[in-house]
Amino acid sequence: MTTESTSTDNKTIVGQAFAGLVESGDVASVGRVLSDGFVHHRPDSTSSTKAEWLASMRASLEHIAGMQVEIEHMLADGDHVVLHSRRRLPSGPEITVVDIMRFEDGLIAEAWETIEPTSEAASHLTWWAPEER
Repeated sequence: MTTESTSTDNKTIVGQAFAGLVESGDVASVGRVLSDGFVHHRPDSTSSTKAEWLASMRASLEHIAGMQVEIEHMLADGDHVVLHSRRRLPSGPEITVVDIMRFEDGLIAEAWETIEPTSEAASHLTWWAPEER
């Protein structure tokens, strides 16, 4: 199998699992494509294992009902897929999310996630600037 076809297959797996989760709340659609040793890397370390992450997803379903998702980009390179999306809740702020997934043996072995309220993005552009004196 070529790197190009593997990348395409991995994008298809991510797209189908994500669609199942967003459209019908089917957490199992994601669970089926996670390896048993799956690791979710989050800065807050609240859900790092497969079981913890799936439990977190199940618990969040009642809070994300009616969420609109707009996929901006889905990119694949070898064993990695990057999903960039904007998500809106009916009564909440828009968030921008970047998910990075690494595949191993046709399953997602690791994932990284960055979530930012879209309205705060401009204020985060100057975090490195020295304080004004």
